[in-house]
Amino acid sequence: MIPALELTRRETLLLGAATLASTIARPALAQEGPERHGISAFGDLKYPADFHHLDYVNPTAPKGGMFSLIPSVRAYNQSYFTFNSFNAYILKGEGAQGMEMTFAPLMARANDEPDAMYGVAAKSVQISPDKQTYRFAMRPEARFHDGSKLTAHDAAFSLTALKEKGHPLIIVQLRDMVKAEALDDATLVVTFAPKRARDVPLYVASLPVFSKAYYATRNFEESTLDIPVGSGPYQVGKFEVNRYVEYQRVKDWWAADLPVNRGSYNFDIVRYEFYRDRDVAFEGFTGRNYLFREELTARIWATRYDFPAAKDGRVKMETLPDDTPSGAQGWFINTRRDKFKDPRVREALIYAFDFEWTNKTIMYGAYGRTHSPFQNSDMMANGPPSPEELKLLEPFGGEVPDEVFGPPFVPPVSDGSGQDRALLRKAQQLLNEAGLVVKDGKRLLPSGEVFAIEFLIDEPSIQPHHGPYVKNLTTLGIDASVRLVDAVQYRARVEAFDFDMTIERFSMSATPGDAMRPFFSSQAAATKGSYNLAGIASPAIDALIEKIIGAENRADLTTACRVFDRVFRAGRYWVPQWYAHTHRLAYWDVFGHPERPPRFAQGVGAPEIWWYDAAKAGKPEQAK
Repeated sequence: MIPALELTRRETLLLGAATLASTIARPALAQEGPERHGISAFGDLKYPADFHHLDYVNPTAPKGGMFSLIPSVRAYNQSYFTFNSFNAYILKGEGAQGMEMTFAPLMARANDEPDAMYGVAAKSVQISPDKQTYRFAMRPEARFHDGSKLTAHDAAFSLTALKEKGHPLIIVQLRDMVKAEALDDATLVVTFAPKRARDVPLYVASLPVFSKAYYATRNFEESTLDIPVGSGPYQVGKFEVNRYVEYQRVKDWWAADLPVNRGSYNFDIVRYEFYRDRDVAFEGFTGRNYLFREELTARIWATRYDFPAAKDGRVKMETLPDDTPSGAQGWFINTRRDKFKDPRVREALIYAFDFEWTNKTIMYGAYGRTHSPFQNSDMMANGPPSPEELKLLEPFGGEVPDEVFGPPFVPPVSDGSGQDRALLRKAQQLLNEAGLVVKDGKRLLPSGEVFAIEFLIDEPSIQPHHGPYVKNLTTLGIDASVRLVDAVQYRARVEAFDFDMTIERFSMSATPGDAMRPFFSSQAAATKGSYNLAGIASPAIDALIEKIIGAENRADLTTACRVFDRVFRAGRYWVPQWYAHTHRLAYWDVFGHPERPPRFAQGVGAPEIWWYDAAKAGKPEQAK
């Protein structure tokens, strides 16, 4: 192995035998591939080594101003509603939104490509022919905010700490990273398992680089408000726990002029505001307490943007296309609980939800029905399986439901009345077949207990969506209720899988791979804090995840994803909800942004590639 040879060389150098060291080093170097300025899952890169900037940014975007928002996405231990820790990469605590901006990764995404990454802290990488060893060359100019040098030793420490002590989702995704070693300050060698997932090197390259010296006297697993030493475009500024946190741009950031960063990170201050209630958060926006809002509530978008600033143009409203896979949103059913073990019971719960009424009455017809975790992409299964799909499905005959060899399961379409009698009769039939009979108006489990379902939620704005669903379940004799808890209690219960049904939304990348494991694998089903809320523990699904991970080209990847989709839908693990084809944006008119967000960006590239427009901000009407 290359690392072993290189470590031998270092030991020899320490003994002063330079001649022997160079002799050993030469065959090791011969085993490496060419030096690359970027990486991707299948080796395709849009940008050459000498590219100046990403096509979708404004490379001359002005610097300055403030961008303020409320969270609309989260990762690891982050919450939409609160924070109490600046350690956002472990399980404990509520990590502050935006902490990823304070650290430099080895490489960064180009969001107009499916999965390509280009150098940041690492200037290049060499990949062994067997793709098990990645040798990253570190940039000599890389620095932490305290002025200390960022080296391969820091990167090796960071990857090892995250693999051993990071958030469970990180640990699962680093399963195929065997080790990370620093040969010297400039050389990081990462070794992967022989059958590692295709996207694990991409994930490794995206992770933050922490200061090894900083954590020499601190516990990496501690939830704390101590501000860690960073190396990214921003550093933590003013904050008030549970209310707001500001990030200040590092004006002499060492990586600002790298091609992958030009035109990005333009605001002097990025500020996150935290609200416990969406309606209160909306009022905060109308009062200009924050400046940017992605509107996630169709009711508010349809009825409440009639305040003076929206009418006179001080607040702009835009609808931008969302070309990314829309992913899965729904009520996930906790199959770890005995009452949900029978798939007929879970299917009955699907039939009891009247999407058409909910969409028309509560959401102003703004959404389409979700069918698949690959919604809005060509990875979604449709119609009968293709010959290629059938070939992949054949080994699972007898192990998976027969329906996977036909058209995939699609949620029923109701008459829009809110209580479609035909669908409720079907749900009743399924429950009866599963042995859940009605006695004295109550649906009983085979054990004789009343069949009760508690929906766990953490924000009141989604309570109306539960009302008609709970009513239909009650009609079926099910004792259904909604439990609203605070954000901290919600996350604790979800991470411990202490719920019956709860809402989650997630989306896969355009190149799914190892990230499938935290959502769908048997390993994740037993891992506290994982995203496998339904408790899916299926050997067939595990095997298909490996097929997705091992696909050697996009055609094979698409086929494997479609087969996975068929098997997943046949399991009835969730009650699918809805998705939107667009991003609904509202913002105070003091910003500029690229005409169209890059196709593969999560969100619309805000705040990363937006900028402050001083001319707009200086208009008299903006001061009204």
